[in-house]
Formats: sequence, C-alpha cells, structure tokens
Amino acid sequence: MKTLQIKTAQNVNIKFTVATVFQRLLAFLVDNVLKFSYLYFANKVFDFNLLNETLNGDGWTIKAVEVLFLLPITFYSLYSEILMNGQTLGKKLLKLKVINVDGFKPSITDYIIRWLLRIIDFNLFMLLYIYVASLGLKDQYFLVVAIFIFGKMIGFFLILFTNKNQRFGDIIANTIVIYLKDDVKFSHTILENLSEGYKPTYANVIKLSDNDARIIKETYKTAIKFNDYKTLIKLRSKILEVTEIKSIHKSDKEFIDIVLKDYNFYTQKM
Repeated sequence: MKTLQIKTAQNVNIKFTVATVFQRLLAFLVDNVLKFSYLYFANKVFDFNLLNETLNGDGWTIKAVEVLFLLPITFYSLYSEILMNGQTLGKKLLKLKVINVDGFKPSITDYIIRWLLRIIDFNLFMLLYIYVASLGLKDQYFLVVAIFIFGKMIGFFLILFTNKNQRFGDIIANTIVIYLKDDVKFSHTILENLSEGYKPTYANVIKLSDNDARIIKETYKTAIKFNDYKTLIKLRSKILEVTEIKSIHKSDKEFIDIVLKDYNFYTQKM
C-alpha cells in the first residue's frame, strides 16, 4: 500500500497509509447499497400512487414530495462525513477516513467542496450528455455509451493515477482518504496517564479528533525536547482556533498538557 508522509506546520512528520482505489470503490459500493435499500424500503412504506390520487395529480406538490424523499440520499455523503468525523458508513466499515492534507480534521467547507465536486468525479456523464444533445448527436448510441462510461470513471482514474490517490474533489478541497490499519497503535500514541479523581478543565477538547490529538502530542513532545517555544505558541493558537477554548492557563506548556489530559479523560474514560 502507498504511504504518505505529511510534514505539519509544526515540522512534525506524520506517516499515513493512503486508501487504495479499490478500498474506496468498495466503500462507495457499500454506501450505494445503503442508498438503494433506503429507496426500496421507503418506496414500500410510502405509496406514491396513492399520494398522486390524493393530491389529484398536483404535479408541483408531487415533485416537492419526491425531492424531500430523495434528500437523505442526495446529501448522504456530506452529512455523514461531517457528523462521523470524515467517514460514511461504507468508509467506517472499510476503516477509511477523510483528513486534511496537513493531517488535521477537514473543515465543513472542505467537506462541502468534496461533495459538490462529485458531479465531476462521478457524474460528468450528465454534463457531457447535455453538451452532446445540444449538438444533435443524442441518437448515436455508441457515443452516448462511451460518454456514460467516461463520465462515471473520472474519479476512479484520478484516484488510480494521482500521487496521493485523490479524486478531483479531494484535490480542490485539499483532502486525502487514509486507511486506519493501525487503530490500536494509533490510540496508544495519544494515551495519557491520569491521576485518580482527575477533573477536566476544557470540555471543548471533544472537538478534536484522535488524529488531531496525536499530532498535538507528537508536536508538543518534540517542541519540549528542543525547547522550541515558537512551535508551542503556534500549537496553542491552533488548538484555540479549532476548539474555541477560553484558556485559563498562561503557560503554553501547561495549557497543551492539560488539553491532552482532558482529551483522554473525555474519550477514554467516558
């Protein structure tokens, strides 16, 4: 598997295993099975023929209901990745996760960009078909089939041939998809020894992800080792920005140490 070494803004090298195109394709298929299952069972529950009769053929209302009916699957990947910290159910099953190219959790804007650009990665066919139809060539069967295949495979080929296995949406959003093969080792790297009866100070540390905590800890240990106070200041600023914590500690070292302990308290003890 391809590995990627990222140098953070604090000059700490973090190594990730990049998800392969086949892992991402399998996760994509799992997610689509879930979408089709939703359509099947929801269609069984809601009788749209009865709805049509009830509304006396009111086309606008029927279309509005259909749009509402499709919203859960239309925005599935977007809200899943936002709510599940970079994962859909398919990605979670395959142990894949979306992260920022700097190693941190992507912003909501990053997730939105990835979702919007799926139209290029997986649905370019629709745009190309509209163009072909405008030229009056829509009756050319083989051309339409070729355009369909090409449009659906853009994301596949980009993931296959780009250096960081990124589709177009990843490139523009500055994200990558990693394989969490080292979950146990990963969790061990962020563990802290907490005293009996430890009381946390900053509840907002739960806004951090495990990956954020790992980067913070490794950067913190490196900065302490070399007395790199500038890095400690930058690291503190980044933590405050991400978590929106109101710090009560004046010392950067003490603040970061408490943040790591609090993160462990909320994620390991509860």
